[in-house]
Order: sequence, then structure tokens, then C-alpha cells
Amino acid sequence: MTVPQGYVPGRYKIDDYGNGGFRFADMSHRGSILALPTGVRAVAPTSWKEIDAATIDLALAEGGGIDLLIVGMGKDLMPLAGPLRARLRDAGVGCEPMATGAAVRTYNMLLDEGRQVGALLIAV
Repeated sequence: MTVPQGYVPGRYKIDDYGNGGFRFADMSHRGSILALPTGVRAVAPTSWKEIDAATIDLALAEGGGIDLLIVGMGKDLMPLAGPLRARLRDAGVGCEPMATGAAVRTYNMLLDEGRQVGALLIAV
């Protein structure tokens, strides 16, 4: 099996964040990530303003049946654009935007509970 660059198959807790990246699966990654039950992948957005329909569609396509997408918006809590929230809602996926630090903690807690959760995390 060929694994695409910037993708790690499997479900992983986020071990650490900061300095522009994340630690998970005994690795580190600089930049933003999309963590799903199917795997963790690098994504392009570097700020909450860059989250677009293509990023949300990727989460929905690869989400493996998530029922909640936590969105780490960076250092501060910012709203997710209405059309993007509607896209998730129409797919039956809840959305919780929060600062990235809070998003990492919430994502890890929900993984421990066995929830079908994903996280789009903007690096801080």
C-alpha cells in the first residue's frame, strides 16, 4: 500500500502542540492537520480565514462516519463561516469551533470516550 505524503493512517491522540505544529504517533508535523478516525493528514490552511469548502469536503469524504468535527481556529476562538457550518450540518456532522489548544484537549478527551470525532487543527 502506498501512503500519500503528509498522511498517517490510523487514529491518534495529539500528544503536543505549539511552535507551529503538532506531535502525534511518535512523530512531529509542522503546519495544520486534519485528524480523523481514518488517519491524520496535513492540510493547507494556516489561519481560520483560510478554511474553505475543499477542506470541509475533505473532512467529510475521509471522516469515516464522524458525528462531530472540532475546529481549532488558532490562538483565539473565531467563528466558522456560516456556509461551512451549513455544509457540515447538511452532512449530519456537528461542529465545535474553539481555540486550537482547547480543541486538542477536547479531541483527545472525546477519543478516550470512543466518540466518532474529527479535528481540523490550525497550527499555533
